[in-house]
Amino acid sequence: MAGKDLTPQEAETEFWKSLKESNTGMLRVDRPGEHAQPMTGYGEPETGTIWFFTRDDTDFAQEVASGGQAGMFTYQAKDEEVYACVQGRLSVDQDRSRIDKYWNPVVAAWYPDGKDDPHLTLVRFDGEDGRVWVSKEGGLGFGFKVLKANLTKTEPDVGGVSDVNLS
Repeated sequence: MAGKDLTPQEAETEFWKSLKESNTGMLRVDRPGEHAQPMTGYGEPETGTIWFFTRDDTDFAQEVASGGQAGMFTYQAKDEEVYACVQGRLSVDQDRSRIDKYWNPVVAAWYPDGKDDPHLTLVRFDGEDGRVWVSKEGGLGFGFKVLKANLTKTEPDVGGVSDVNLS
């Protein structure tokens, strides 16, 4: 992707801002044969942590609970302005303050017994490093830049990319 230089700080700021507004991505244990699954994350930029609600009786939660798992979170904002792929560490955490903080009607739908549901658990993702792409062109602007690039035989300038360190 050609474009302006994007500093790691700018990329990280855009990632956290976008994740707050559009917080669903694909999360997986980072190991061959493991498949990513859609998960809704609640980010904490100050620590590089993303929290996910899940049930402890899922294959994913049981795999994470076995300890010391590398993870991968892949993200695309709804508005398609921010994309990210972040590596980190996964762990199970029963932090009641986080459950209270991030509990909402959508989360509640998955737990019939509410916050006291015996299968409720949190997966903690401690982000380490990744890559973030940012493009503020929107669909129409992107199409125009691609058309212009084809007509002028140049590469389109549609945004920036930067490596980030979230830890």
